[in-house]
Amino acid sequence: MAKGDAPVLEALTDLNAVSVARTGLDPASLVLVRLAALIAVDAPPASYLAHVGPATESGVTLEQVQDVLVAVAPIVGTPHTFSAARNIVEALGFAIELAEADAGT
Repeated sequence: MAKGDAPVLEALTDLNAVSVARTGLDPASLVLVRLAALIAVDAPPASYLAHVGPATESGVTLEQVQDVLVAVAPIVGTPHTFSAARNIVEALGFAIELAEADAGT
């Protein structure tokens, strides 16, 4: 994709890169903090999907993701927690499908 073909995606990528560069958090902590923020704003599955790769690369475990859901539940409430769990599962399913499709090519 040539520069300028996807200006919104490019802007989000640039914003993300600046955020990562300016934080002193280790990669796993950064992913977990972002996961908590996504839960709080009731993010769609695509937002979680964007964090599957970084989570895997930084060694974040399923248990840690569950711990974040439990930790933020009293703050964000049951509806956001259940929505987040559903959206995370959907994003993981999509990530698995993509990985399997790549493996088959």
